[in-house]
Parts: sequence; structure tokens; C-alpha cells
Amino acid sequence: MSAQTPQTWLTQEAADRLGAELAHLEGDGRKDVTAKIEAARAEGDLKENGGYHAARDEQGKMEARIRQLKQMLENAHIGTPPASADGVVGAGMVVTADIAGDESKFLLGSREISSGDLDVYSEKSPLGAAVMGAKIGETVTYTAPNGREIKVVIKAAEFYS
Repeated sequence: MSAQTPQTWLTQEAADRLGAELAHLEGDGRKDVTAKIEAARAEGDLKENGGYHAARDEQGKMEARIRQLKQMLENAHIGTPPASADGVVGAGMVVTADIAGDESKFLLGSREISSGDLDVYSEKSPLGAAVMGAKIGETVTYTAPNGREIKVVIKAAEFYS
């Protein structure tokens, strides 16, 4: 069995935005891409039909996005997260940290929940994995893509809202 999906908090606004995107993709989006595939198929030889292959590629990406949105919305907690995280860094939190001597503030989680005002790091990224589960005041390290060890001191962690 796969690892458990981290708990993600979505604001009602983010949930509504993602729900609207899902509804569009499942409705008009699917109709549009199906029409493109049918139009390209009507042109004949599918082997050398660039329009057909592009439409099929678009369909695959759209279906992957639909699965991603469904999974996210099914597993998300919508509303206001608890007031306290007991000082432990987790998904859906804004983390303030001293990273290699520079103070940085970022969202740990998915770009989907952000309104674009913060840098976002996945829990699976080197930085995200290092800070996940760390406590305020704790120092952790991670290996940057260039192989350098980076020291991170957790200063604060609060749920994104």
C-alpha cells in the first residue's frame, strides 16, 4: 500500500476555485477535447496526423489533472485549520525559517492552495522533507541539488489561511 497522503487544509475559496476547475474539465473541457480528436480523426491517416496526436496528448493531461483535483478535494480538510499546530511543521503551513543565514517564509504543500503570495515547496522536495515534522526552534539539514548541506532553523509555523 502507498504512503498515506498528507493532510491538506484548503480555504473555502481555494476549494471553490478547484471545484470549478474540476467541473469545467469534466464538462466543457472533455467535450472540447473529444471534438478536437474527432475532427482530427476525420482528416484521415492517424499515423501522421499531428493534430490527432496533439489532441490525444491534451486529453491525457486533462484526465490526469481531473484525477489530481478529485484526489485533492476528496482528501482535503476545508475550512479553518486548528489554531495551534503544537509547534510542529506540517503540510498546509506557512513556515518561517532561517535557511543558510537568510530568513525565508514559504508555504509547505501544494501550489493549489496558495493564492500566489508565497513561495511553495512540496513536502517531497528536499527542503519540504527536511522541515516536515520539525518543531519550532529545531535545526534540520537537507542536501541541495548541488550536493551542499543546507542548515535550516525553524522560527515559526502556522496554518495557511
